[in-house]
Amino acid sequence: MILYHGSNVAIDKIDLAKSKPNKDFGKGFYLSENKEQAIEMAKYKSSMLGGGVVITKFEFDLEALNCKELKVKIFSEYSEEWADFVLANRDGKQTESYDIVYGPIANDKVGVQIRKLKDGSIDKQEFLNRLKYMKGITFQYYFGSENAVKYLRKYE
Repeated sequence: MILYHGSNVAIDKIDLAKSKPNKDFGKGFYLSENKEQAIEMAKYKSSMLGGGVVITKFEFDLEALNCKELKVKIFSEYSEEWADFVLANRDGKQTESYDIVYGPIANDKVGVQIRKLKDGSIDKQEFLNRLKYMKGITFQYYFGSENAVKYLRKYE
C-alpha cells in the first residue's frame, strides 16, 4: 500500500526525534492513505512554517499490522475509545505506547474541543462529534518506534 506524508520539507529519512508530542496518537510519524488529506496538511504546514508543499510517498506492507513483534492499535471508526485515546495523547496523559496506530483523523480544531470538554461546556459525546474530520472519515497511520519505521520504504 502507498501512504502519503504532507509537509513543507522533503522527508529523506524518518527521524522520530523531530516529531512533536501531544498529537492524536502520540509523538511519532504520521501518514495517510488519502493523498488529498496529505496535500491539505502540506498546505497548512507550508502556510505556517514557510517552504513549499511537499508530498513524500512510502510503501507499507499491511501485514506488519499482524506482526507479533509490533504493538499495534486499530480504531476502525470514530468511537468513545478513540476519543479517549486522542484526548489522553493530546493532553500528554497517555500511558500506553504503541508501535503503530491506525484510526480516524481528528479535525484541525481539536485543541479548542479539548478545552471545551475540560471546562464542561460540552460532554464526551459532543466532543466525539466535533472531532470528526470535516471531509468525511479519513484514516491515518502513526509510526511511533524505530521498529515500526523499518516497515516503511520510501517510494519514488
